[in-house]
Amino acid sequence: MPVNTRGAIMRSAPGQWEVVDLVVDDPQPGELQVKVAASGLCHSDDHVATGDMPVGKYPFLGGHEGAGVVTAVGPGTKGFEEGDHVVFSFLPGCGRCRYCANGQQYICDSGANLLVGSRWDDATSFRFQTSDGTDVGQMCGLGTFAEITTVDIRSTVKIDKSIPLEVACLVGCGVGTGWGTAVQAGEVKAGDTVIVMGIGGIGINAVQGAAHAGASHVIAVDPVAFKREKAMELGATHAFENMDEAADFARSVTNGQGADKALITVGVLKGEHVAQAFEAIGKGGRVVITGLGDLTDVGIPINPSMLALFTKEIRGALFGDQNPSSDMLKMLRLYQEGKLKLDELITTRYKLDDINKGYEDMHAGKNIRGVIVHD
Repeated sequence: MPVNTRGAIMRSAPGQWEVVDLVVDDPQPGELQVKVAASGLCHSDDHVATGDMPVGKYPFLGGHEGAGVVTAVGPGTKGFEEGDHVVFSFLPGCGRCRYCANGQQYICDSGANLLVGSRWDDATSFRFQTSDGTDVGQMCGLGTFAEITTVDIRSTVKIDKSIPLEVACLVGCGVGTGWGTAVQAGEVKAGDTVIVMGIGGIGINAVQGAAHAGASHVIAVDPVAFKREKAMELGATHAFENMDEAADFARSVTNGQGADKALITVGVLKGEHVAQAFEAIGKGGRVVITGLGDLTDVGIPINPSMLALFTKEIRGALFGDQNPSSDMLKMLRLYQEGKLKLDELITTRYKLDDINKGYEDMHAGKNIRGVIVHD
């Protein structure tokens, strides 16, 4: 029987999250129903609210960084049972498409409907309805802003029950994206000079990743003093208010060359950010773009000849080139071993009804990561 629950939806964009009564369907084959314990307040959901990231179905249930306990298993679904603890992956992994087979689960073909809010294999099939029977889309097929959700097993990773779900949820997006931006996509090496541009829920973990990889200089850039201080606590060697200061420092410690890597993890991406990062790296340097902005924006104001003459690179990264099914477990193991900080990332815990306050705090620069804790 369908289950009654509550969740935060967006009726149109730009708009605000509205907490309403919802009905969630039983899991079908290959699906799980999960009681959500906690959900991170990621900037990607705010891009939905501002309209920077258009979605295919309204009303639209937000949330894609979450963890919880399995309460029902779809018929014939193997590998899971009631009571299992799971973390959601906002990127599904089928394990069979060309990209999964090539070790690139982060661009699995199943993700084609990420912003439609439907089932992965059927853009007309939904698992949530409003109380009047209207279909509701789920952010990344998940909808972790609901107290109970029904998801595809391609989007779930079973974890050790000893790991607190409030912190485990963070590896489903922000931690993995930031860490991987430095370690996998950025290929930060021992002795590198690295600039991390934007210290939020992703950037702070790019700092952790760069430090873990052995960078000699991890330079955090953010206009908010609190975020610069937090970066210094979690692995940055230096912190600056703007890119001009950061680039000058990088050149001062590299014989005038510039940074080896510049990682762009800003909350709202603009072409000018890429240009600043491009100017800050030296010959053979790499810019990694992880932040998102208005999906209709085009144009990067750089000198394209410098790409060839200085052999610089500009590349994008989704989930930091990590494979959720394996790398999320690796990050949690690093957490258990004390090599990855997760508890320290949570600035404030909110109730579901306070979700808009959580995003107000994010915009005000008060949070590294706000987390909704469901009752």
